[in-house]
Amino acid sequence: MKRKLKIRQKILLYILTVTAILYVATAGYILWQSRVNIYSDAIEKTQLTARVSAKEVSAIFEKDLAIVRTLSQAFTVYKDMPHEQWKKLFLDMYIPVLKENPEIYSLWDSWEYKSFVPGYDKDYGRFVITTWREGNEIKWLYDERSMSGDPPIYGKYKTLGREAIWEPYVDQVTTGKSEVKLMITYFSPVYVNNVFGGIVASDVSLESLQEMILKIKPVTGSYAYIISNEGIIAAHPNKEFFNKKVEEILKDENKKENITQRIAKGEEFYYTKTDENGEKLLICHSPIIAGKVQTPWSLALSVPVDVIMAKARKTFYVSLLVSIAGLLVIVFVLLIVSGNLTRPIKKITEILKRMAKGEVSEELMVELSTGDEMEEMALALNTTIDGIDHKTTFANEIGKGNYSTSLELLSDKDVLGKSLIQMRDSLKKAAEEEEKRKIEDQKRSWANEGHARFGEILRQNNNDLQKLCDSVIAALVKYVGANQGGIFLWNDEDKTHQYFELVSAFAWDRKKYLTKQIEKGEGLVGACALEKETIFMTDVPDDYVNITSGLGDANPRCVILVPLKHEDEVMGVIEMASFKVFENHEVEFIEKIAESIASTILSVKINARTKMLLEQSQMQAEEMKAQEEEMRQNMEELQATQEEVERKSTEIEGFMSSIHSSAYVLEYDLNGNVISVSDSFIQLIGVSREQIIGSHHADNLELSEEQKKEYGSFWDSLKAGVNKKVRSTISWKGKQYHLFETYIPIKDSDGRVFKIMKLAFEETEFR
Repeated sequence: MKRKLKIRQKILLYILTVTAILYVATAGYILWQSRVNIYSDAIEKTQLTARVSAKEVSAIFEKDLAIVRTLSQAFTVYKDMPHEQWKKLFLDMYIPVLKENPEIYSLWDSWEYKSFVPGYDKDYGRFVITTWREGNEIKWLYDERSMSGDPPIYGKYKTLGREAIWEPYVDQVTTGKSEVKLMITYFSPVYVNNVFGGIVASDVSLESLQEMILKIKPVTGSYAYIISNEGIIAAHPNKEFFNKKVEEILKDENKKENITQRIAKGEEFYYTKTDENGEKLLICHSPIIAGKVQTPWSLALSVPVDVIMAKARKTFYVSLLVSIAGLLVIVFVLLIVSGNLTRPIKKITEILKRMAKGEVSEELMVELSTGDEMEEMALALNTTIDGIDHKTTFANEIGKGNYSTSLELLSDKDVLGKSLIQMRDSLKKAAEEEEKRKIEDQKRSWANEGHARFGEILRQNNNDLQKLCDSVIAALVKYVGANQGGIFLWNDEDKTHQYFELVSAFAWDRKKYLTKQIEKGEGLVGACALEKETIFMTDVPDDYVNITSGLGDANPRCVILVPLKHEDEVMGVIEMASFKVFENHEVEFIEKIAESIASTILSVKINARTKMLLEQSQMQAEEMKAQEEEMRQNMEELQATQEEVERKSTEIEGFMSSIHSSAYVLEYDLNGNVISVSDSFIQLIGVSREQIIGSHHADNLELSEEQKKEYGSFWDSLKAGVNKKVRSTISWKGKQYHLFETYIPIKDSDGRVFKIMKLAFEETEFR
């Protein structure tokens, strides 16, 4: 069975447990975060040390590079001197430099024969001046090199063509040197007229660099080493690593961390590793960049992680002891506080039990003067009791239907008060919606009754259009409570003059429509019909229409125009004016009734037209009987006439054939362009029909100055229907033809000239 605990027991159990867990978690997080921060700080300090040391090495490299750079720039001015004087001058410059810079092991130059010896055209072959230090003595040597080709290292940097630091190497620069050392070479090219002419270089022993890195020990157990651009160890506390490749010494690390690639790119980076003794080390790399050299080196600093984290461990143990002491203090304080809390809580609990049984009265008010949250709790309880009392009164008023009663909320978070107000608002809204529903039901009943009433009116008057319109407009004005109205129907009996006609009005001001005719698109009636949409105005112009009564007239507040539309065809327009503004359901009712009216009007018109057509057909049947005999006689006469026409047509065809065979026939349009030509004329001039058709009358026509002036009037006479006979000369393909021509205007059935026919004869034939 689950054991029930008192508040004090729960405080001691739960709060102490939670406090202990949170305390331990917080302390653990702080300690862990402190350890992380210390470790991050240690990495930053190590990186900073590596960066500073790398800059010191860069400064050394830059200093030695500056010497050879200065010499290479200075030597370009001596290119025109005699070689013997040149060699002596350079040697005099090298010796003081060696004396002033003891770290330089040797100073040498190389001069390409191709740049300085006239007629030498090989890409290899050079003269070398070398000075070196041997003990306290400085020696020099002149010799030739690369006469059969450049060695790999020299050739590489010769091709590079810019200042560089050679990779570390073990070499004996000249014969007679006392010892073999690990060195690097600083290289600076000499350009003569923008062409590579040679180099100035210095060989520097890495002993000084080795001594320098041995001094870099920021913490116990740390050490530094230097790696060249191509991954050669140039300086290391362990001399066995000298001149060894990183791929050989740090094979796994290089594969995992891409050390050589990152050094070649000049990156600053760090990583951790575990050495053969199981000790974890932090390795920080910082790039060494000198001058314009594009092959950066790297200084690596190795630091034992345990050493840099020793401070963190010490801090951890001290913090742990402080945390335990703090937890004991919390337990003691909780014992005291729990007793002070539970006593007033017991008193308040008794009051809440009475309230749980439904008791609410001023006797339940509790007074506490502890000055803490218990006092605030008591005040809150008193406020709750008072609030419940007010809410009870509020609920009783709502139960009586008094929805206007108000309730003051205890706060913005008074859920019960908000719920009661929401309940009041919901009941009030429900009552309002019930009222609206009743109104909507009344509107629907009104509309349904109206549809039934007007359906009966339309059925009773579907044979007489005038009576239908009179009954509909009178009933509609009365039913919707308008003051006056009228029906305009589309009159299309006269196809040349169609308009809207006022066919029926109820209480209408006739003065406005004296003519009772409105053109399509004219005024609001025409606009309503044209747009096929209802026009509803509540701001009526003063001069639009007046509603007249026995007491005078006044401007309406509302005018509505509804098209009488059947299947998108407007049959007419209903217009009504009223002192009251029509409501939406009334407008919808008028629009629905307008559809029924339009349909009925269409049926009435169709019936009337059918009746008229039936009467006409009966009259026509009687007339046709009388005309049948006359038609029979006409047919006999027509047959005789047709036979005569066929005979004359045959004669005409023979006549035209005779004309075409005996004369040259051409036809022109009224603009003088040829539209037809006889075969005889084509044979005469010897050109194709396509060349003649479309040509102008004046083309190929030879005219005198007098004829040219009269040509326009000549053609105007033809178009006026006057026959013309002329003598003319035409030219085709360089040959002239003298013709007698007769021009005959051809007229249509209305007597209008529509083309010109020309009959022509050659002068010789005519004679």
